[in-house]
Amino acid sequence: MSSPPPAAPRRPRRAGAPAPPTTAAALFRYHDPWHRPVELVRGELVVHEPPGHEHGRVAMLIGVELVLHVRARAAATGVTPGYVAACDPGCWIERDPDTVRAPDVAYVAAERAPTGAVHGYLEGAPTLAVEVLSPTDRPAAVREKVAQWLAAGSALVWVVDPRRRTACVHRADGSRSTVAATGALDGEGVLPGFVLPLATLFG
Repeated sequence: MSSPPPAAPRRPRRAGAPAPPTTAAALFRYHDPWHRPVELVRGELVVHEPPGHEHGRVAMLIGVELVLHVRARAAATGVTPGYVAACDPGCWIERDPDTVRAPDVAYVAAERAPTGAVHGYLEGAPTLAVEVLSPTDRPAAVREKVAQWLAAGSALVWVVDPRRRTACVHRADGSRSTVAATGALDGEGVLPGFVLPLATLFG
């Protein structure tokens, strides 16, 4: 008989005296036995089901386009503007209790990029956070995540909806706009010159 899977390092809801919340350090050492995506929200583990093939395809295409743009800018100017990370890179955006969020794709501008390799989570928010919706995403949870990115310092947050073939752009100044299926995502002041027609993702 196989042994039961290891328990997640989480804060008990009601079990006598309250235990301390899970920390970012504990999350980094934790591996979900079913390999599901896991985030930490104010000390509480949030486990997500695998988001599906279309989610992964769209996120990868966005990441590729961002990488190509960053490389082209570096070749043209001789200065690397920043870097792109994908596959749910963890970002430590709140402390005591800790919150570690994982965007589907992130762009980190050079001025906020850490020196050397990051052995753990990026401290702070990416300059651009990209969220690709999955069928199980709840609107309230998405709004909360967008608000956390902006509060932690993201200049832009893109929420891409593969089902509707649209996107919503949220900005640090509180403004937002909707991109129709015939429109394009624009890097604005974060990634000058970057334009990604949604038809490239869904066509």
